Amino acid sequence: MSTRTVRLLGAAALACAAALTPAVPAGAATPACDLTWGSLPETAAPMNPSPLVTTRTGQHQCWDRVVFQIAGSVGAGWDVRYVDTVVQDGSGTPLRVPGGARLAVVLHHPAYDEAGDATYLHRVGPVANVTGYRTLRSVVFGGSFEGYTTFGVGVRGRLPFRVFALPGPGGDTRIVLDVLHSWDAGR
Repeated sequence: MSTRTVRLLGAAALACAAALTPAVPAGAATPACDLTWGSLPETAAPMNPSPLVTTRTGQHQCWDRVVFQIAGSVGAGWDVRYVDTVVQDGSGTPLRVPGGARLAVVLHHPAYDEAGDATYLHRVGPVANVTGYRTLRSVVFGGSFEGYTTFGVGVRGRLPFRVFALPGPGGDTRIVLDVLHSWDAGR
């Protein structure tokens, strides 16, 4: 192959790559981290008899996540806010929630079925190992009383968060809490 042919092929490859790559200004964040969240309370009001069945955590390049899985696909309800102290449902006893800041997560769903049998098989206390997470410091179950289920989520500091519901898996619903790694994660 001649030098000229190699240059033409190289130029063509660069042109194709440039055409397929979205334009992002120098110094701009990746689109996945271009977020505008806040730290004010987030509430979705409906009460729902569909019970909590499990929790899990995960990590993303921009945030840490806690997922609360609800049995059933009927509307999801929650109240999530920063507080000084998270308290157990029913008793009002303060929960030990390690972290620089605490989110009180009150799900408008019980942790038991209509017969009163537990659907969330954890005792009051820590329910997730978040060692090595950038933002999460603890996820603590605070009990369930009169249709409300409480968790304390300890985070590194008072950071932006969002809460939303997703369908699935199957006929279930997931209530998702994402907490950014920093205030400037989207910049």
